[in-house]
Order: sequence, then structure tokens, then C-alpha cells
Amino acid sequence: MDEAEEEREGRPRTSIYTIRTTAGQEKNVANLIASRVEVHKLPVKAILVPEALKGYIFIEAEGPHIVEDAIAGIKHVRLRVQGMVPFSEIEKYIVTKPVIEGLDVGDVVEIIGGPFKGMRAKITRVERAKEEVTIELLEATFTLPVTVHADYVKLIEKAKE
Repeated sequence: MDEAEEEREGRPRTSIYTIRTTAGQEKNVANLIASRVEVHKLPVKAILVPEALKGYIFIEAEGPHIVEDAIAGIKHVRLRVQGMVPFSEIEKYIVTKPVIEGLDVGDVVEIIGGPFKGMRAKITRVERAKEEVTIELLEATFTLPVTVHADYVKLIEKAKE
């Protein structure tokens, strides 16, 4: 639904505003803002705390004055960044992509589940259709290829070009 349709239906237009916070305190700040919005019945539509972006949260509201009311006096809030953010800019933080998308042959990963948990490995083959990777353990005395689901690995270092 575009902005013109929203206005015809009588719904006010909302915009997305950026709030700068202390790094590591984003979730606490979002919870405090959510509590204030609920208590004071402020017309805030959404609060987004992106995992990949430290020190920032996004608030969807009808105007900047509403955001200012929501963040006033809250500890760890640094400032409201001037201007609005287009939805296309924050869409990448909302749409989750599968882990397998970011993995390639030669990448170094850490195994985060199963019997080899905590060990580092190098990817030797990626099967995107099955969402599996074949890895060789770096800490093993001999190379043994092991195939695991991509959800059981965390990227540590990309392969050098």
C-alpha cells in the first residue's frame, strides 16, 4: 500500500527515525521506549533493534516530535539522528537471509553445535540446495571431511581472494 492510499483511508503517514544509543544497550533502550510508549499511549508503530548495527535503533512514528517524546530522558540514548530513513535502507535488517548465503569454499568457520562444537574448520564444499557444508577441522591431527548443516557453523573469516 502506498502513501496516497494510506491517506485516502484516513490513516496518517508514518516515517522511520534513527536513534543513536550506547553500543550494547540497544535492547535496553528499546524496552524503555516501548514501556514509555505504552504508558503515555504515544502513536509509535514499531521499534527495530537490528542485530548487525550496533549503537542504533529505528522507530516508526507519525512525526519526529513523537519520537522526541518517546526518548526524552532515557538513559543510554545519545540523540535522534536528523532526517528520516527510507524503508529500503532498513529492509536489509528485517529480511533474514539463510546462513548458507554468506558461506563460500575456503572460509574459516566455527562449529556452534554438535560433537565438534567450539572447533574451527575450513569449508571445502558448499551445497546450497541441501543447506549443507563440507568442512575440514583445523584442530584435528588428520584431515577428515565432515558434512554438517549450515546452521551449525558461524563465519569467522572469509576466504582470501
